[in-house]
Amino acid sequence: MKDEELSVRLREAADAHRPDRERMLARVERGMAEGRPPARPARPPRAVAPWLRVAGATAAVCGVLAFGAVAVTSAGEGGSSGERVAAPGTPAPTPSVSPPAALGALRTQDGPLWTDGAVDPHSNVYWAQSDVTLRTAEPLSALTVELRIALTGGVNSTGSWRSLPEKDFTVSATEDGGYLVYRWALKAGRTVPAGTHTFAGQYNHAEGDRDAAGDYLTAHAVRASGERASVGDYFGPDH
Repeated sequence: MKDEELSVRLREAADAHRPDRERMLARVERGMAEGRPPARPARPPRAVAPWLRVAGATAAVCGVLAFGAVAVTSAGEGGSSGERVAAPGTPAPTPSVSPPAALGALRTQDGPLWTDGAVDPHSNVYWAQSDVTLRTAEPLSALTVELRIALTGGVNSTGSWRSLPEKDFTVSATEDGGYLVYRWALKAGRTVPAGTHTFAGQYNHAEGDRDAAGDYLTAHAVRASGERASVGDYFGPDH
């Protein structure tokens, strides 16, 4: 088909599809007079030339492809809100502190020396005291007691005390290896008499019931006979 003949047919088809303007205006005026929106005028079906059907199908395909491209672009930008949805991140693991020795490795009694560790019953949801009870059946010429409090939420030192004379001991409170460490060391030339003695460390902590399962104590002593003794205990529920 020549280009001129194609142009003529296109113009004829366009003329055939022109609406009857006078009839449409008349229907609009009647609808407004009756108080309702005018109905869209229906058109009888018209025969369409084969070459026009092909052109229409091509235009429809192009329209579908264009709409699909817009839809994909919109979805990639987060839909109508334009927000991108981020994948949830992996939560950071919660750090925990455990005693370096396995449960049961610490013995509470060695010869004349015996110990026990417990959280004081007067502790509360903000503050706690850990008590070390040490009993010896004979005098000690050397003694070092260490109380280790796991640095769980909000733990910080508020002081310490012992039942033996303050002047007989060197006392320190430091942080080491994930623990708040209270250390009482008997000064050279001093002795610990036979009997039951108490050492206590005090500290603040995050609000709530603190789990003391990671806390423990050790005590190393030299007996009057020159023999050494070592004891220890955990503060957990199964200590």
